[in-house]
Amino acid sequence: MKVTPFLMFEGRAEEAMTLYCGTIPESSVLDVTRYGPGEDGPEGTVKLARASIGGREVMIFNSPVHHAFTFTPSFSFFVDCSSEEEQEQIIDVLSKGGAFLMPAGNYGFSRRFAWFNDRFGVSWQINLP
Repeated sequence: MKVTPFLMFEGRAEEAMTLYCGTIPESSVLDVTRYGPGEDGPEGTVKLARASIGGREVMIFNSPVHHAFTFTPSFSFFVDCSSEEEQEQIIDVLSKGGAFLMPAGNYGFSRRFAWFNDRFGVSWQINLP
């Protein structure tokens, strides 16, 4: 058995995947399947992809159908950073266009912690233990 997080976007899967893989260390695109002629999604756009985000495999889907729901902070990526500089860079890049749930600060359970939803609605907890 294998359990894999699955992120569903509506048209912005490639943009999100590129941002995540370019921002989180030890991340890369593993494989991509694109919509072909006559399929439900726009031809050439990402249909389904697998990426390694910080060493954790994640499936990324571009839904051609609009849904009445989106991401929720009850599921988030929790990232332990190795330095304050690394944490600041990740927060600066991923939070741009998003909204903070907890701005970067010392909340007593770590030296520095931030929680936000990125511009796609995906929730991130960025920690400096």
